[in-house]
Amino acid sequence: MQLITDTISGTKLGKPTTFRNLTVFPVFARAVAPDYVTLDEALAGKFARVTEVSEGGSVPDLKFVNDSDSAVFLMEGEELIGAKQNRTLNLSILVSARQVVSIPVSCVERGRWHRSSREFSSAPRAQYAEGRAKKMAQVSASMQSTGTRYSNQGAVWHDIDEKFLRLKTSSRTSAMADIFEQHSTSLEEYVKSFVPEEGQVGAVFTIKGRVSGFELFDSPNTLRKLWPKLLRSYGLDALDRVGSAGEKEEKPTPDVGLNDVEAFLQKVSGGETKRYVAIGEGDDIRLSNIGVTGAALAARGRVIHLSAFAT
Repeated sequence: MQLITDTISGTKLGKPTTFRNLTVFPVFARAVAPDYVTLDEALAGKFARVTEVSEGGSVPDLKFVNDSDSAVFLMEGEELIGAKQNRTLNLSILVSARQVVSIPVSCVERGRWHRSSREFSSAPRAQYAEGRAKKMAQVSASMQSTGTRYSNQGAVWHDIDEKFLRLKTSSRTSAMADIFEQHSTSLEEYVKSFVPEEGQVGAVFTIKGRVSGFELFDSPNTLRKLWPKLLRSYGLDALDRVGSAGEKEEKPTPDVGLNDVEAFLQKVSGGETKRYVAIGEGDDIRLSNIGVTGAALAARGRVIHLSAFAT
């Protein structure tokens, strides 16, 4: 799709920053002032709310109510906590002012199905990047085969269980949140080590010398607001690659070549695209290439958010 190609070709990579085994390449591009608010802003201002779809609930669906005069942007991978069980967003969505929509989600707390609250709150993180990548591919396959936007819920739970084992984490309800919370001290070291630069609208994240993922927004303001969530997302995978949880890496991180990063972006730009009418505003564009899975939300004549992962 030409919009994706043009958007990526209009970006420029900056000088990378490294902390332990995570390296981040800042991405710059011509930006716009956002004509929407983020999920966190909407929930904090109490002019939007997220609830179960009914008293009985539905694992793969939630209800989002936007009572404001502004559109609200929900980023793929953001975690919602509370109600009957914690969920994570299956895709990025732009909900118009005064609209009510059903949003597709995946459960990330297998051991609970009872209310802890009437409404959801937003967690200070996004699902870890490896899980987002697998879920993104599953959702793309679901859209192509059935027209739905669902993940493979069993596979999502299995992947979280394996993360628990590798990071030596426990949880009474198998909640992904407990992995993040029990490793919060180490994760915050990653968050504090990377600060968005002026005009930065995206980043390429690499772990132990290999590209992990790419995030791109239409505005530096949006990136800045969601930056800590993304750092915790990629940071948890970086901790997972160290070895034993909490250990500091003893071997130096391999150098990440600029050519490797540019080659990855070219794969994202040159891959196959499929366009679907989005939930809320715009188009939901699914991206695929050899070794790459991705998705983009395009609305209001531009790409609002693009994510792509190495597979």
